[in-house]
Amino acid sequence: MHSPMEQFEIKRLLDLRIGSLDASYTNSALWMTIAVILATLLFVYGMRQRALVPGRLQAVAELGYEFVAGMVRDNVGSAGKKYFPFILTLFVFILFCNTLGLVPYSFTPTSHIIVTFSMAIVVFVGVTIIGFARHGLHFLEFFVPKGVPAWLLVILVPIEVISYFVRPFSLSIRLFANMLAGHTMLKVFGGFVVMLGILAGWAPLAFIVALTGLELIIAFLQAYVFTILTCLYLNDAIHMSH
Repeated sequence: MHSPMEQFEIKRLLDLRIGSLDASYTNSALWMTIAVILATLLFVYGMRQRALVPGRLQAVAELGYEFVAGMVRDNVGSAGKKYFPFILTLFVFILFCNTLGLVPYSFTPTSHIIVTFSMAIVVFVGVTIIGFARHGLHFLEFFVPKGVPAWLLVILVPIEVISYFVRPFSLSIRLFANMLAGHTMLKVFGGFVVMLGILAGWAPLAFIVALTGLELIIAFLQAYVFTILTCLYLNDAIHMSH
């Protein structure tokens, strides 16, 4: 039986090197490309008619748009409108990458820490730049809790700084770990069904069906959690509020 970890193996589809840099096109890059194409088609093709009574695709596109717009409005306020395109793109990209990974013989880009960390570090650096751009050096006051005795600041300020720099790691590890664990369990129980056969393997087969439904929910929740935390970090940078 194949190892359940084989599904996460990065494979070169197109070998490409730029000097000493390995820029090969891999199965991970392929499925990220598919996710981008499908997401683009959903919004472009779904909204092409802009019908008063929306069809299925338009309804899905409008639902996604309004869902993320509400998230930004509730967590960032009117100041977050200019960052809405980035947040919508982030949510849709993660959601498509997560859900496409449930398709048989596909690949889940978000099951690799390098992909999730790349997104998290972009969010972290972007939010930090926004904070300094809006407040200048006063943004450093974000790390100084208000109404705290001076003698406690020696302890609390380092804690605030550490917790701030831990953000990209917590963002990336949460998404990566959930995708990795869920897909590994699916592969393990799928192996049980193959080993036991259909008659004896009905129990693990039923569990796989239930687990697949759960994984669909987790795929959405992890995209939601990543995006809403981005909104909260953005709110901190704009309004300097904990």
